Amino acid sequence: MPGALQNAATQWFGPAFDRLHPLLQALHRSGGTLGGEIAISTGTGLAGRIGRRLARKLGIPVDRPRRGFRVDIVHDEQQMQWRRRFDDGSELLSIFRPVGQYPDGHWLESTGPARMKLGVDLDGGGWRWRLLGVDVRGLPLPLFLFPRTDAYKRIERDENGERYRFAVVFSLFPFGELLRYEGALHAIPADSASSADPAGAAVFAAHSSAERVTT
Repeated sequence: MPGALQNAATQWFGPAFDRLHPLLQALHRSGGTLGGEIAISTGTGLAGRIGRRLARKLGIPVDRPRRGFRVDIVHDEQQMQWRRRFDDGSELLSIFRPVGQYPDGHWLESTGPARMKLGVDLDGGGWRWRLLGVDVRGLPLPLFLFPRTDAYKRIERDENGERYRFAVVFSLFPFGELLRYEGALHAIPADSASSADPAGAAVFAAHSSAERVTT
């Protein structure tokens, strides 16, 4: 991509970056903010109990089936940050670091004490994560002990135009689905996003600088 702004996402995908839908390309080339209403659900019986416990650990509110939601996506050359915010003030922050390059490389997602090794599948302009490994505080865990994660994002068109459709689903054999949150989001203009959270980019820059000093 001669002349294009390079960051962790564009460098990791290389020529395959062009296979993403143009709206996903724009989002992961320049960053941005998405918002809208999402659905949140947990399983039934024991699966529901496990799902609610997992949600508490992740900071996902499950007291209502629908909530307002926004996600701020910021990149630099070493990593990308997804800061997910729910309308009750809960936050879920993930830092993604690239290793290698598509299709054989992967990403390391750090969310609290857990770190997931994630591959990527591209299909129809969308992006689907593929769980390859998990460690907690540096201790590798067998995958069968950790909930299976199915997460994707793609662009869909409806009567309101094009939306960023995403879903994140956690399941565990033999209990089935534990926790799910999903929705169709719209892009929030940069001026509106920065006025709502003027310190967001500065916080990410400081976080990135501190990590490069200590790692």
